[in-house]
Amino acid sequence: MTTQAVWLFLAMAFLAGVLMSTQAGINGLLAKELSNVLVATTISFIVGLCALLILLMIQRDTFHLSSLKQLQWWHWIGGLMGAYLVFSAAFVAPRIGALLFMALVLAGQLFSALVLDHYGWLGFKESAISWGKIAGLVLIFTGVWLIRRG
Repeated sequence: MTTQAVWLFLAMAFLAGVLMSTQAGINGLLAKELSNVLVATTISFIVGLCALLILLMIQRDTFHLSSLKQLQWWHWIGGLMGAYLVFSAAFVAPRIGALLFMALVLAGQLFSALVLDHYGWLGFKESAISWGKIAGLVLIFTGVWLIRRG
């Protein structure tokens, strides 16, 4: 992988993090305006679905519905996980603040990533748990505690 590609991927990941906390705020305000978190979450997903459908049409890649028959039950739950993230962001973030919400999301992501990498589950490259990784995770949880004390 080229150095430029690495920097592009790092920038994309950083932007995804920026957009997550911004999305939580927007969806929280939308839920407040509509007085319904579930409706706000649904609107968020409909807008996202429309954007993805437009990209699919632009890409003009062939896709056969018959390939869906090959999928296992667990292939489908990624969408449920995304729905939970958007719903909890719209519901929880306005109540505890963007910083604490995102710190807890990050802590949860890193904890599960540590386990997924250690066992090589879900297609991730196997990478054993080390004391450095554990220390990093402890620092993240310490950060959550410090933010909460705030």
